[in-house]
Order: sequence, then structure tokens, then C-alpha cells
Amino acid sequence: MNKIHAAITAVHGYVPDYVLTNKELESIVETTDEWIVSRTGIKERRILKGEGLGVSDMAVHAVNGLLEKRGITAEELDLIIFCTTTPDLPFPASANILGAKIGAKNAWGYDLNAACSGFIYGLSTGAQFIEAGKHKKVLVVGGDKMSSIVNYQDRTTCIIFGDGCGAVLLEPNEEGNGVMDSILKSDGNGMPYLHQKAGGSARPASHETVDANEHVVYQEGQTVFKFAVTNMANVAAEIMDRNGLTSDDVTWLVPHQANKRIIDATSSRMGVGSEKVMVNIDRYGNTTNGTIPLCLWEWESQLHKGDTLILAAFGGGFTWGSVYLKWAY
Repeated sequence: MNKIHAAITAVHGYVPDYVLTNKELESIVETTDEWIVSRTGIKERRILKGEGLGVSDMAVHAVNGLLEKRGITAEELDLIIFCTTTPDLPFPASANILGAKIGAKNAWGYDLNAACSGFIYGLSTGAQFIEAGKHKKVLVVGGDKMSSIVNYQDRTTCIIFGDGCGAVLLEPNEEGNGVMDSILKSDGNGMPYLHQKAGGSARPASHETVDANEHVVYQEGQTVFKFAVTNMANVAAEIMDRNGLTSDDVTWLVPHQANKRIIDATSSRMGVGSEKVMVNIDRYGNTTNGTIPLCLWEWESQLHKGDTLILAAFGGGFTWGSVYLKWAY
């Protein structure tokens, strides 16, 4: 019997209609289009507008599109892993909220929070359930409503983040395609450089925390950039070395869309040309957990069975990781 791998059999994504351009940001904070593009590669990002809308509402669009593509119903799903840093509520999990909205009556689920590395973590975790024979259809969702935790008076962070969501379906594969290997890492010593100061159990919401505007993303940009460039590039190269892959073997690099310079450093470290790199940061910014599945969704028509993909991410925590994946359809 051939080894069972967890293969992606469907992918879909969703981004909100509202486009927040660099030009509009110029009227909000002291910045310029040239400054933003030269340092991040971002030209615009999408923002979820509407009272009471959360990350699960974007996920509904992405997942329903995925189910339609695959020709299955939500009732056939076994498990939902929702990778997000901006859940609808502290509890219940957005995975449970999403399950109710789409009618996934037979699936259990939970949220996974590893900041920008969450989708990589979730894909690897979901693959374990498939490989162990526990489940046949695992839904891995990656999405964030980053506009809900961004301070639009802080020009160092508000230019970076956008809203969006993507989803993939994992199913058993015995043809040698699917998740082949993963390397996942974390270092909690990075917490002071990228975190949300208040809103958790250590510092619950209060007049003091709200007045101090501590329920938003805090980032020491230069420190995070240095760690991200080094670790995201190294882990992508490490997974290639561990599996005997050369740059010629890699069909696509699918990098987390945090910063164009980090993406370029990663592809350079791997020896992969820009023509093999999925990049949509210019249009969507950093959607945190949404970046990698949104790339897969947008490039789906260019993917072929057996293609070798290297997924790589770096996020707050610090967290980082890479997945070696062979495309299954």
C-alpha cells in the first residue's frame, strides 16, 4: 500500500470590495505612495466594511466557493482548522461559527493562532489527521480582518495590513502528491517586538488600555524585518536541503506576503528566479493568515499536477516555517 499524503484538492479565496489605496492613506497619515511602495511593495489593500462583520464572514465566501468547485457539501467536512489572529470573538472559535454558517454539521473544529505563520502551521496540522487515517476531508482556512486591530494613526503599521481569507481542502492521496514535509519553528523571545499589548488575560480591556490605544498591532519594524529576512529565507532553504531539492526542482515559491524585500531575500536564498515567485502583496498587502492561501487561489490556473511548491512564512511570536508540497491536480 502506498503512503498516504494529505493533498490539496480544492482552493478558493475572498477579498472585500473596498480598496484602500496608498493615495487615500496619504490623507490619513503622514506618508506617500512612493515611500510605501519602495519599502513594502504595497500599492493597495482590501478592507472589510460593514457593521458586525468578522473574519468568519469572509471565510463563508471562500469556503462556499471551494465546496462548489469540489462538488461537495459542507456536511461532508470532517474537521475545520481556522487559522486567524483576529477571531470574531474571544470564544467560541471562529471555526465553530463558520461551521454553523456553512452548515458543516458533521465537522468539529478549532482556531489556530500563530500570527502570520498560522496557515503553514494549520496546513501541517491538518495533514496529520489525513495521514493518520482519522479524517478524509479537512478544511484549512486562513484569514484575518487586520483592519480591526490596526491603528490608522500609526504610519508604520497601517500601511502594511489588509483583510482577506483563503481556504484549502485536504484529502488523502496515494499518488505521491500532497504535503511531503514541513519545518515549523517558534521563539517566544520575539514577543516584545511584535504583539498586541492589551485584550488578553494578562491585560484585559479597560478604560486605561482603550485610552492608551493598546488593542492594536505594535511592531518594532527594523527588528522584525531582520528576523524575518533571516529566518524565513533559512527555513525555506532548509526544507529544500532536507529533501534534496535544487532551485530547478522548485516550480513555485509561495511566500507569506509581509514585505516585498523579505520575499526577494527568500527567493534569492533559495536560488529561485522571480518568475517562480507568487506575489500579490502589491494589491492586498499583508492579510496575515490569508496571504498564502490567497496566492494559491490566484495562481490555481497556472498550477499543474506534480508541481513542486515551497511555502514559507514568518510571523509574530516569533513563528516561522516552511512546507514542501506537491500539487495534486
